Amino acid sequence: MKLTFLGTRGEIEPRTRRYRMHSSLLISYKGKKVMLDCGQSWTAKLKKIKPDHIILTHAHPDHAWGLKKGAPCPVWATKETWKIIQDYPLSERRLIKPRSRQKIAGLTFEAFPVWHSVRCPAVGYRITCKSLKFFYISDVAYIPELEEAFHQIQFYIGDGATLFRPMIRKNKKTGEIFGHATICQQLTWCHKQKVPQMIITHCGADIVTHEKQRLQQIEKFAREREVEALVAYDGMEIVI
Repeated sequence: MKLTFLGTRGEIEPRTRRYRMHSSLLISYKGKKVMLDCGQSWTAKLKKIKPDHIILTHAHPDHAWGLKKGAPCPVWATKETWKIIQDYPLSERRLIKPRSRQKIAGLTFEAFPVWHSVRCPAVGYRITCKSLKFFYISDVAYIPELEEAFHQIQFYIGDGATLFRPMIRKNKKTGEIFGHATICQQLTWCHKQKVPQMIITHCGADIVTHEKQRLQQIEKFAREREVEALVAYDGMEIVI
């Protein structure tokens, strides 16, 4: 299996050569390619990538607007996301049901609802391939079923929008929080759930504009929590 971080930039104005494209992960396995998220910067680039499947976490512009002109393959999303992007010219629509395991291109995907947005409800994915297990969510404030989502995973691919300044707001009626958890908070999740590694994507201005300094700080926070941290960049590949 090969993981290619096609893009690692969040919905921010600053960009560099290493952090230019909206966050998207390509999983290549046994001749098939599954693309997780397809933001606005991927418009008209799908013919080059040639994914066999596209799976969405939610309908924000930096995660779904690359599909406004269609897709060359089946697209998978929750009913909440399909409701938002119902006008997109997508002929092969597939439904993802939360907490229901779905086999796609030889991999098993299980969607977990996460707190991130009121208008665009999001899910993260627990992805399994034989003995390999990992969790992917690039935008997250909190994972209500964290213990189940992280159970015996080898690594977590998470939200790099902010290092230590919370970007959170609270729904006064429900008590739910929305926005982005800090990298420090997510490293703590990993420590508590005994997840040995966090790979950071969806990088915010903290990382994009002060990369060297922030990487040193992230390494320090990770060591304190006994977690290995790796900050992804556009085009980074991991062979498993």
